Amino acid sequence: MARVPYLEKSDLSPENQDLLKRRISLFQALVNSPNAARAFGGLGHFIRFGSKLDPRLRELAILQVGWLARSPYEWSHHVKLGHDFGVSDADIQALIDDTAGKPTQLDVLAKTVLRAAREMTSDGAMSNATFAALQQALGNELVVDLTITIAFYNAVVRVLATLQIDVEDDYMPYLRQFPLPA
Repeated sequence: MARVPYLEKSDLSPENQDLLKRRISLFQALVNSPNAARAFGGLGHFIRFGSKLDPRLRELAILQVGWLARSPYEWSHHVKLGHDFGVSDADIQALIDDTAGKPTQLDVLAKTVLRAAREMTSDGAMSNATFAALQQALGNELVVDLTITIAFYNAVVRVLATLQIDVEDDYMPYLRQFPLPA
């Protein structure tokens, strides 16, 4: 059960009702502070719709953060969103295997993106070698976009955990298909 109430559009002033265009638990909790929800949503919107970063790589990075954080909400939502943006079930299993140090069929760039997400999540920053490899492969604009994406989703998982946001029923099948480790 969330630590703050899940609000509905009718609970909000007319100028803030647009904040619940997507009626998901996270947004219903965040709108307890409409200005914070709007700022939070602005960066999320850029990451999904404004960045030129390949959406499959973006979703793999987000999934890696969700996996490491053991965030049921983040993981389940981005397994679904990952599918929408070209992440296959084989990619998800490869992410799990790569994280465990097992060999995978992922391409070098995807493995480097996962390593970057692991380093930023576990160590607070990408190593020089990982950053240089990504900068070489992606260029400055996309390496910044990837860095922002990983950092933002590290913040998201902390918001989810602290506010104790519940996973919606529609997303539970993704947790059953790809359960988080205990």
